[in-house]
Amino acid sequence: MNSSRRYQLKSLMLQIAQDRLKQEEIDRVTERDNYMEEHCPTLCLPSDVQELQDLCKKLHQAIDKIDDERYDLESKMTKGITELEDLKFKVVEMKGMKKPALRKVRMSADQMLQALLGSKHKVTMDLRSNLKQVKKEVKEEPAVAAGDWRKNVEDKAGMGGRMKMFEGAEA
Repeated sequence: MNSSRRYQLKSLMLQIAQDRLKQEEIDRVTERDNYMEEHCPTLCLPSDVQELQDLCKKLHQAIDKIDDERYDLESKMTKGITELEDLKFKVVEMKGMKKPALRKVRMSADQMLQALLGSKHKVTMDLRSNLKQVKKEVKEEPAVAAGDWRKNVEDKAGMGGRMKMFEGAEA
């Protein structure tokens, strides 16, 4: 499809959409007018005081009736919302809660105490000062006599070398 055809189709679609929006607006206005005519009759004010009081009583009764309906609908709505929240909670419980990955935080003992106790308590605590001082003992391994290693290997090589090892152990 070439670009001119595409542009033409796009402009037609936009024009149709604009026409539909205008028609929807007209329909909405006529629907509102029809509803108002059905539910709200024209008000004719009586000239007599008694008729005026009767009209006020009728209006109060209508207001009370509408208020009762509004209260009932509101209570149904809140009940539905609470049921919905309970169901959402049950779904979360069934799936199981995932624990977030925890990060390691490097914190000194003073910072921990300040975070726990708040800024009111200023406690400094040096945990290292309470530790026992231990001196390391360095084990010295006896140094092997530095000599010719080939001589050592030749002495112990073969059957004679093994015998020397056994003889050395007996002596």
